[in-house]
Amino acid sequence: MRKVLVLRAAATGAASVSNQLIDAWLATHPDIESVERNLDTHPVPHVTSSALAGIGRQAPEGRDFIATRALADSLIAEVFAADILLIGLPLYNFGIPSTLKSWFDYVLRAGTTFRYTAEGPEGLVNGKRVIVAHARGGKYDDAAGIALGLAHLKTLLGFMGITNVEVVTAEGLAFGPEIAQTALTQAREQIAALA
Repeated sequence: MRKVLVLRAAATGAASVSNQLIDAWLATHPDIESVERNLDTHPVPHVTSSALAGIGRQAPEGRDFIATRALADSLIAEVFAADILLIGLPLYNFGIPSTLKSWFDYVLRAGTTFRYTAEGPEGLVNGKRVIVAHARGGKYDDAAGIALGLAHLKTLLGFMGITNVEVVTAEGLAFGPEIAQTALTQAREQIAALA
C-alpha cells in the first residue's frame, strides 16, 4: 500500500482552499495510507537558539535539545516512510507560510536528507513524488518571480533530492466569489484527476 504524508499549512482551517484541494485528492484515493501533519493546529516550533543544536547534524549535547532532536527525527522519518508528499501551499505575502518553513527547518539535515560533496549539495531523499495544492488570492506569472512561495518550496524539496513535483493551483481567489468558485472547481477537478 502506498503511503502519503499530508502537510497542511493553511491558517484558515476548513475554509482553506489548499485544504479543500488536499481533501479532494484524498477522497479519490481511499486506498492510500496517510499520515497528516497539520502545521496550523500543531505547528513545528520556529528555530531559536535553544532549538538549533537539536536539529543539526551532530547529536545534541545536553538535555535541553533532546525533545527538539526527537521531533526532528520523527519528522524526517515520516518523509522517508512516505511515497508521496501532499503539501498544501497557501501563498501568504508572496511566500510560504512560516509554519511550513519551520517544518523544512527541522527536516533539512546535513548528512540525513542532504549532504555536501566536492561537487556541491546532494539530496538524499529520492524516489518521492510531491503533489502541491497551491492557493493564492491573486494571479501571478510564476516566471516573473513576484510570488516566491512555489519557487521557494521547489528549491527546498530539490535540495533534499525531490524533483518529481506536480502543482495544482487555484488562483484569483480574492477577485470575487464567482472567480473564486470557478478557480476552486477547476483546481478540484485537476487534483482529483492526478493518479
